[in-house]
Order: sequence, then structure tokens, then C-alpha cells
Amino acid sequence: MSIPSAPARLRPARDINDRGETVLSRRVLEKTASQVARDETFAGGSSGGFLGIGARADLSARPDASVELAGNIASLKVTVGLPYPIALRQATEQLRRRITDRVTELTGVEVRQVDITVSWLKPAGTELSRRRLQ
Repeated sequence: MSIPSAPARLRPARDINDRGETVLSRRVLEKTASQVARDETFAGGSSGGFLGIGARADLSARPDASVELAGNIASLKVTVGLPYPIALRQATEQLRRRITDRVTELTGVEVRQVDITVSWLKPAGTELSRRRLQ
């Protein structure tokens, strides 16, 4: 004859509001920030080259972005190129505001700080490439 085992403990039902959490990698935030800067503003990045050597200014390229993440709070550093002439202070404020709003909206991560470095200015109607010697 077998001895009946102790009844199994029932786990309490999960609260319907306990849905877990979504974790985004730092790289996802970097790509999101650089894509927002490219698609929704006038900023560009650098293209071509290898490890930064031989890169050229390109207003159609994605700017470079890096993220420091602390929990659900992000600090971004974005390196951009801008068309010239442009009012730099107004342009960077607009860029900072747009990146902050859209990255927060798209990812749910609170963006507290966006540092913008303007690495080059591209005059209208000119190509920033190497000059050929004749």
C-alpha cells in the first residue's frame, strides 16, 4: 500500500498587471538615435573609409551615436555633420530636442541628456572629397 504524498503547493496566480519587462541593448538605442538624427533632421554622418581613415562627409549617412545606460535612463552622445550655412545653436537645439523626444517615444527609455558634436560642415553645392592632382 502506498502512502499518499503531501499535496502539491499551488502557486498564487500572477497578477494581471505583472507583465515582466523588456530589456533593450545599448546598441539598439545607439542605432535608434542615429537613425532619428538622419531621417528626421538635417544632420548627416561620415561614410566610406576603414576604421575612420578615409571617411568622407555625407549628409545621407547616419550620424555616429553612443549611449550610456543606467537602468531606464539614457545619456546619448551624437556626432553629426551639418549643411553650411546654418545657425549652429538653433540647429543643435532642434536636433537635441527631436532625438530626445523620438528615442523616448520609440523605446520607452527616458533620455536625460544628448551631447552633440558637430564634426564637419558641408557647404551647399560642394563635394567634400579628395582633390585630384592634375
